[in-house]
Amino acid sequence: MLQIGDLAPDFSLKTTTGETFQLSDYRGKRSIVLYFYPKDDTPGCTAEACSFRDQYEDFQELGAEVVGVSSDSETSHQKFTQKHRLPFPLLADTGGRVRKQYEVPRALLGLLPGRVTFVIDAEGRIQYIFNSMNRATDHVSEAKQVLTKLRATT
Repeated sequence: MLQIGDLAPDFSLKTTTGETFQLSDYRGKRSIVLYFYPKDDTPGCTAEACSFRDQYEDFQELGAEVVGVSSDSETSHQKFTQKHRLPFPLLADTGGRVRKQYEVPRALLGLLPGRVTFVIDAEGRIQYIFNSMNRATDHVSEAKQVLTKLRATT
């Protein structure tokens, strides 16, 4: 199981714009809020994504980029991004490889992909892990609190 202080596993996945997102490209530059969610356009996932959208400027001011990951296709992510005007990238982990790298557990008796948020500092170390299916929008407030504390100590 990944722990706080571990180096975040590097990966690359396609974004909604067709570009490749490579985690290591941000090392030494910005923190990353990497959130794994079950499915585009479901109630909890929409609430979570829109909460990140509504507070996106706060994350930018805290020196962080927000990145969402699910097993949905690039096409699904494009529609979800357009429909809800999401300003951050969604990554298509269609084979679940990155979800496995990050050891994101399945939820609801193993029927659904889990909802887990990782706050990764600019040096690439995991500073926080929040796992909750039911408290979708709490992922946003928890991540902001961690980034605020990180900023105060640097």
